[in-house]
Amino acid sequence: MTHIIAIVGRPNVGKSTLFNRLCGGRDAIVDPVSGVTRDRHYGVGDWNGISYSAIDTGGYVDNSDDIFEEEIKKQVRLAIDEADVILFMVDAREGLTPMDEDVAVMLRRSKKRVLLVVNKVDSYKIVDQVHEFHRLGLGEIFSIASISGSGTGDLMDEIVRGFPGDAFPQPGDASPQPGDTSLQPVSPDDTYQPLSQPNIAIVGRPNAGKSSLLNVLLGNERNIVTPIPGTTRDSIHSHYQYFGLDFNLIDTAGIRKKAKVTENIEFYSVMRAIRSIESSDVCMLMVDAERGFESQDLNIFSLIEKNHKGVVILVNKWDLIEKENNTHKEFETHIREQISPFRDVPILFISVISKQRIFKAVETAVQVFKNRSRKIGTAALNEFILPIIQESPPPVSKGKYVRIKYAMQLPTVFPSFAFFCNHPQYLKEPYKRFIENKVREHFDFCGVPMEIYFRQK
Repeated sequence: MTHIIAIVGRPNVGKSTLFNRLCGGRDAIVDPVSGVTRDRHYGVGDWNGISYSAIDTGGYVDNSDDIFEEEIKKQVRLAIDEADVILFMVDAREGLTPMDEDVAVMLRRSKKRVLLVVNKVDSYKIVDQVHEFHRLGLGEIFSIASISGSGTGDLMDEIVRGFPGDAFPQPGDASPQPGDTSLQPVSPDDTYQPLSQPNIAIVGRPNAGKSSLLNVLLGNERNIVTPIPGTTRDSIHSHYQYFGLDFNLIDTAGIRKKAKVTENIEFYSVMRAIRSIESSDVCMLMVDAERGFESQDLNIFSLIEKNHKGVVILVNKWDLIEKENNTHKEFETHIREQISPFRDVPILFISVISKQRIFKAVETAVQVFKNRSRKIGTAALNEFILPIIQESPPPVSKGKYVRIKYAMQLPTVFPSFAFFCNHPQYLKEPYKRFIENKVREHFDFCGVPMEIYFRQK
């Protein structure tokens, strides 16, 4: 399971720089508002095999006349409420300020795990200045220089301390290393691993129809529904049976009400999506056909992909769209262009109100779970892929001929494959995509993110 790290502090202390370092240089999911310090960033990363989601909040300012500051403060409070660990950043060069003290008071009241991070300690002359921050009463101080990475290793060790380790590679994991005992092929005769009940989450922007879909599915008299207390905050799992389909449906449609807080709905929807995605095997991403596939939809899709979860895109309210001959194809083409290069995703056009293709959506989600669980025996994999590689070998790079000897599927919870060759460093992304597409097409991994690793034989 992934954990949420929230970075908070007053403006210009280096929160965004640390965020970029935590996410390993990946493209962060950004929903820009007005001004750099008001951006909301979401990303994923891992440290020594333990995965996490990171949130970069806007600078917390009190007693400001800026009309945006109250919204920023609300978002900071929401991030604090959802986070497993909070990084409270301060600036060593400017020293302790009254604003830092105000934030510290708020964090102490939160009862959350808080790590005090003193940034911009990039000179021996500043080292002794960090001790004044002990006055905040937040325990151990972590001195770092986020722009150079100094001290961030020790900080990361402390962040993940107590987080349960992941048994399998997570998003961003390095390629398998020589000597890994985990690199054992799956059983040569297995096509599928034994299937447990899948966890299917309904995610998406507000007002896309998530609540309506949930009500249609759970309100049918032929369903067998057993509410189970939520395992992740206020999410609720319901056991669902219908015409031979059997799975756990994760209720993520509702937005929790908070006393004396008017939520920023878009911000909160992404916060809930992060938790929902972590709890799921497959996500049904609801898109409002009237609004189209917008940047926030792509943001949530990226979270699903980076967490290696199965995905089905449901374009809801299709009955309200005025259609021409190619409306369906044009809409689908636009979505696939947006989510590229991971285009092998089922896209269904539905109407919850009229129940158009509702149960087809459920059947597709269960099939994606089966695809995600599929295990290919080493013999069957090599029998298929080696002739293709021989017919279309990797291009020569710097005078080196790359020869791929054999491949095997790794025992991960999502599809991942290791290809053993003589010069893995010369294999480029286009050839990796070529191999992935061939494996996808032949063994049917539709709707499932996949990892391809090239290893030294």
